[in-house]
Amino acid sequence: MPKPLRLVLGEKQVLELKRVRDHDPEPHMREKAAALLKIGDGQAGRAVALHGLLKHRRPDTVYAWVRRYQVGGIASLRVKPGRGRKPAFSPCASGG
Repeated sequence: MPKPLRLVLGEKQVLELKRVRDHDPEPHMREKAAALLKIGDGQAGRAVALHGLLKHRRPDTVYAWVRRYQVGGIASLRVKPGRGRKPAFSPCASGG
């Protein structure tokens, strides 16, 4: 059986995550911070993914958030420029 996901947060990290959860303009950052705080409080990652957020997430998605946070901090959770779906139609710049 795999060992349970664990996240140990210091006081400074908890304060930073609470600030992001409560005030970040990006909804995905607020959601990720909320998930990390719950896991840091001792809740199981699977339970947080399936029942602890407004929208159900795959447990592997939440586990990836934790791993990224452990490696790169809060900045690693931001969506990188150029990610996401590309436009299906791009008008020609030459006008012709």
